[in-house]
Amino acid sequence: MGNLFNQSPPPPLAESLRPKTIEEVIGQTHLLANSKPLHLAFASGKPHSMILWGPPGVGKTTLARLSAKAFDREFIAISAVLAGVKEIREAIEQAQQSMSQYGRQTILFVDEIHRFNKSQQDALLPHVESGLFTFIGATTENPSFEVNSALLSRAQVYVLKSLSAEELKQLFDRAQQFSMPDTKFESAAIDTLIAHADGDARRLLNLVEQVSNAVSTPNSQILKVDEHFIENALSVQARRFDKGGDHFYDQISAMHKSVRGSNPDAALYWFCRMLDGGADPRYLARRIIRMAWEDIGLADPRAMQLANDAAQTFERLGSPEGELALGQAVVYLAIAAKSNASYKAYNAARAYVASDQSKPVPNHLRNAPTKLMKELGHGKEYRYAHDEPHAYAAGESYLPEGMAEPHWYEPVDRGLESQISEKMTFLRKLDAESKKK
Repeated sequence: MGNLFNQSPPPPLAESLRPKTIEEVIGQTHLLANSKPLHLAFASGKPHSMILWGPPGVGKTTLARLSAKAFDREFIAISAVLAGVKEIREAIEQAQQSMSQYGRQTILFVDEIHRFNKSQQDALLPHVESGLFTFIGATTENPSFEVNSALLSRAQVYVLKSLSAEELKQLFDRAQQFSMPDTKFESAAIDTLIAHADGDARRLLNLVEQVSNAVSTPNSQILKVDEHFIENALSVQARRFDKGGDHFYDQISAMHKSVRGSNPDAALYWFCRMLDGGADPRYLARRIIRMAWEDIGLADPRAMQLANDAAQTFERLGSPEGELALGQAVVYLAIAAKSNASYKAYNAARAYVASDQSKPVPNHLRNAPTKLMKELGHGKEYRYAHDEPHAYAAGESYLPEGMAEPHWYEPVDRGLESQISEKMTFLRKLDAESKKK
């Protein structure tokens, strides 16, 4: 009789079904199909350093492990979340031992490489360059921002994609056959599982394991799993959403561009996706205010007022009522007349001032609160606009001496700015006429 205390628990389903060969991998066909980059690399038998960039549960660790088999190398894995200089040193010593004693090179896999700081990443460089080990890093963050340029230049970046619904269905079939071959699933139940997985293979396998545990409970008579059973068996999980990572900014970008493109449905979709994923509504409120300023501006000044009101409403009411106000602002901004004329003018003026010398204020525009200032000519010959026809001092200059009119602000022919454009055309005509006198 075996010792009960020495028995190891069975591995999770995700580990049990981890592919043993490249051919078993589901997804990433843009990298693994015939004549695709990783297929060619594995077929060549010549390893090279690489960074696998993609969302969770798409096979980064699996590909790293399979690369050691494909290239016939020793495999050392460390996690940047838990490892430090000590673990890096131990990995280097282990690789040196494999080389000196057995003549075998090593693949060093660093999971979540973006968690290493600059000095930790730099510690890998000499050994990558010497060929002691081939470096493979995995990250969910954009390597351009999170990996040192020196290390990045020595590694090929491969972008991994979320699994499609069809690919997740293949994985589900494999998991069902392994864990509960006698249980039948309605198609709607499978679709619900796949929707909960949200492109993440590991999450799907964990969900299947949850269902398998529920089905195999004592006295369970479940022979066919329906959608209702799935919803009851699974704990509520938020959509995949990294609050500070690349996908976060991709979704922000998608919402902003939907507003700019005057598509209220798409704008609301991305807004709700971000709320559903756990984005801070206050951050969304700030971005909504920016959209009102950047893409609508004076074409519809009410947009800025409504965006500010929505932000204040959220602060006053909180969630979920305050989110309704933000959603309404998103819709209004999407359908409002668009103009980036003010935004362009601001950026042009900032760029000009940053590169220009400090020009003095002309005398007629200077303040003259004292007798001395008046004696120095401050404010002399200033024309008070309200005393002029049309309340406009035609021909007057308000720029430093010698500086030509830059015409940074050019209103568009949309919304209120069409009327602003008419007024500016009229005022410029008055300026031109004054110069003829």
